[in-house]
Amino acid sequence: MAGAAPTTAFGQAVIGPPGSGKTTYCLGMSEFLRALGRRVAVVNLDPANEGLPYECAVDVGELVGLGDVMDALRLGPNGGLLYCMEYLEANLDWLRAKLDPLRGHYFLFDCPGQVELCTHHGALRSIFSQMAQWDLRLTAVHLVDSHYCTDPAKFISVLCTSLATMLHVELPHVNLLSKMDLIEHYGKLAFNLDYYTEVLDLSYLLDHLASDPFFCHYRQLNEKLVQLIEDYSLVSFIPLNIQDKESIQRVLQAVDKANGYCFGAQEQQSLEAMMSAAMGADFHFSSTLGIQEKYLAPSDQSVEQEAMQL
Repeated sequence: MAGAAPTTAFGQAVIGPPGSGKTTYCLGMSEFLRALGRRVAVVNLDPANEGLPYECAVDVGELVGLGDVMDALRLGPNGGLLYCMEYLEANLDWLRAKLDPLRGHYFLFDCPGQVELCTHHGALRSIFSQMAQWDLRLTAVHLVDSHYCTDPAKFISVLCTSLATMLHVELPHVNLLSKMDLIEHYGKLAFNLDYYTEVLDLSYLLDHLASDPFFCHYRQLNEKLVQLIEDYSLVSFIPLNIQDKESIQRVLQAVDKANGYCFGAQEQQSLEAMMSAAMGADFHFSSTLGIQEKYLAPSDQSVEQEAMQL
């Protein structure tokens, strides 16, 4: 890339099952990042997405359309979407030509919701792998609807899906429990929220399942699934309320840490001003400063502290 634009780009690959809130997340995160002063480019990789609520810098629909594929090849929605991703994989020169002029932006990739694309199909993983060759550092942000926490059997299934996704996608990974503002409408949780986000001793979930006449016949199967999840010890979640700036900030800190993005004093001042306006003038960013100490060199930390004192 010629010019002063940096060669290394950063971004997020937003994945998750249909209805988990990926498009809403891209809208909320892009607005939050722009408020911090980052230049953001949202890339729609889902050919089934219509009526996008955000400003789309690149739309895969310009290359291939799901409706056209279904009509031409007489495929259903699932098969058509898999074909679209394979077609994009075979035409990555088109995608690179679209992304190259956007160097210097922070990328948000709104990905399709087909679970098999992130658990065993190779097209999406190959696309991400090729982006890494273009010096684009991505973090996979995997959204899971928080209502699954209210059902032990569904939560174990979500854990297995999340683990399979982490192993298959092969990117730095952040799992989110989305729609936390609606969780109280789904029913009472059997345990505290920390139990689900930290994925603590899952044997307690097995005890709940044992009381169900249907699942008591599958206790051994559930025990093996739980043992597999605990043996890998990879899955944990961050709760997300996309309407809450503090919640978005925690997610962004985890993502920035995962892909190595380092932010400076100007962005921190923007974050301070925005959060102070939202929560009151007495709000202090001690937690953010703690994260900053991990990111910044000693000379940068001193500059940062002086800026925060002004």
